[in-house]
Amino acid sequence: MALPQRLREWFSWKRWRPDVWTLLLVGAIAYVWFRPPAWISEEWRDAPKLQVTLFDGRRVDLEQLRGKVVLVNFWATWCPYCRHEMPAMESFYRDYQGKGFEMLALSQDDDIGKVAAFMAKEAYHFPVAMEPAGVAAAFGGVSRLPTSFVIDKQGRIRKKISGQVYYARLKDLVEPLLAE
Repeated sequence: MALPQRLREWFSWKRWRPDVWTLLLVGAIAYVWFRPPAWISEEWRDAPKLQVTLFDGRRVDLEQLRGKVVLVNFWATWCPYCRHEMPAMESFYRDYQGKGFEMLALSQDDDIGKVAAFMAKEAYHFPVAMEPAGVAAAFGGVSRLPTSFVIDKQGRIRKKISGQVYYARLKDLVEPLLAE
């Protein structure tokens, strides 16, 4: 049974062929999805005192991490942009952990069980803790998620990243500090 000519014309690919502007728009959307915009600012101030208990029970003091470049990341399980950046953070952590890099992911969720379940389900191994009260304010405020801070070997905040990080962005920000 053949379709009438009118239906064949309606379903033809020629009718749905995108123009140049549509292709450019789709390309721009794909670029922003895989290389999301982030606002990176120079900081140059001492990192605040921070002491957290990780999900594995270890206590970490930011002072103990002097001599390493540290990424402190504020995130939440309900934040789609946070969840989108985490595979890149996991890869970067695995590749640079033995080279003088450390990471602390501080969840702003209310439910520790939900965060622990999310981390286990996704099999992330970087250090995670619940954000202690007042820590975001001590870092200068976190007005959007995700927000990350890059701390140099001397314990100074050097960069603030408001938005998603990805592997190449982390590499560009961290490697020069590792070489210092």
